[in-house]
Amino acid sequence: MSQLNKFRAIGLAVAAIIFALDQWVKHFVVNDLGLDQIGENYPILPFFDFTRTNNYGVSLGMFEATSVEMRWILVGVTALIALVVLIWMFREKLFGDILALSLILGGAAGNIRDRALYGYVIDYADFHIGDFRPFLIFNIADAAITIGVVIILARALFMREKPEGEQDTANE
Repeated sequence: MSQLNKFRAIGLAVAAIIFALDQWVKHFVVNDLGLDQIGENYPILPFFDFTRTNNYGVSLGMFEATSVEMRWILVGVTALIALVVLIWMFREKLFGDILALSLILGGAAGNIRDRALYGYVIDYADFHIGDFRPFLIFNIADAAITIGVVIILARALFMREKPEGEQDTANE
């Protein structure tokens, strides 16, 4: 197996792990902790709780699905985006980019499954400082997507490849 194929296999494995972890934690929060109603809360740390909420929209609750048709349009659009990310991941050659895309892919798959099964995405991670909440309530899939996007952006901004033929003058 070539190095590139190993990177891609690792990327697929990371996406599968993110998906499985996201689904397991959602199951744990809803079934084992019993947070099956919106607003139910289970304190973990002074600044972190599991607080159940249902997200009918996409990022930051935008584009809320207010009908069955909108639900399936969101499932379709996010599945199409996930397919584009998968194709992008298989076209990349650098492990850092493949890894970042795998985080996005695994997170997207977890949220797509929720929306297809329930009509909403289960969110539960609630960071707060007293009553101040710097983030909306989120889940592992959301966190993986966000981290993946930040990595892609950081790599695009700060890790530019030199054009072919340009030599490193420091080594001359």
